[in-house]
Parts: sequence; C-alpha cells; structure tokens
Amino acid sequence: MATLKAEYLGELRTQATHVESNTTIITDAPVDNNGKGEAFSPTDLCASALATCAMTIIGIYAQSHGMTVEGTKMDIVKVMASEPRRIAKIEITFTMPANNYSDMAKASIEKAAHTCPVSQSLNSDLEQVFNFIWL
Repeated sequence: MATLKAEYLGELRTQATHVESNTTIITDAPVDNNGKGEAFSPTDLCASALATCAMTIIGIYAQSHGMTVEGTKMDIVKVMASEPRRIAKIEITFTMPANNYSDMAKASIEKAAHTCPVSQSLNSDLEQVFNFIWL
C-alpha cells in the first residue's frame, strides 16, 4: 500500500496526500524556477524534512532521558546551486529553550540531530550545518 499519493495539478503545482491521515500539502515551483512561489517548493520540503526530522530525533532522545525540548525554534536556510540545479546547503539553527542542560546533554542532543534518517539519506554533497543556540 502506498504511503503517499500525489497528483500534478498543472502550472507547476502538485498536491500530495498522506494516505493514513488524508492530510494534503501543495507544492509550487519557486519564482526563480518558472513557478508562482505560492506554496512550499519541493526543495523547501526537503529542507523542512531535514529540520523536522532532526528535531524529532532530538525529541525522542530528550523524552527517553527525562528532558524537555518543547519550545525549540528552528530557522532554516536553504542554499541552491546550479549546474545542476540542486540544494547545495541546508543550515539549521536550533534555538533551545532555557532548561539548564548539562554540557553532556547538550553534546548528546547535538549528536542526536545528525543521526536523523533524513540526514542519513541525503547526498553527501549536500552540506548540512546544524547550529545550536542554548538559552
């Protein structure tokens, strides 16, 4: 059984549906690639997938170690390259809530982020930068 179903709607727009939940998302090509830029582009979703996957793994780590990471904010910068057009770099800055994390906890959380399945699945040519701001 399919995990997702998608349909091309025309004018460089797609709609994807998560089969189990019936949740949908729309993508548009970005303005700099002949699109309208009215929704996430597929490469925006890739950058979002990396950030949210890393955060999920951080959350799993925190939960299993009696910590809380609720309220963590993420700023995501996607840098495109050409020849071929691709994502060259994704930089994520995690602003962690003020929870008096020990140095060991901070190091473990930062390490956990890099073990997320999306990070492990992306081409090694794509530069992944994870920055942490500890409040």
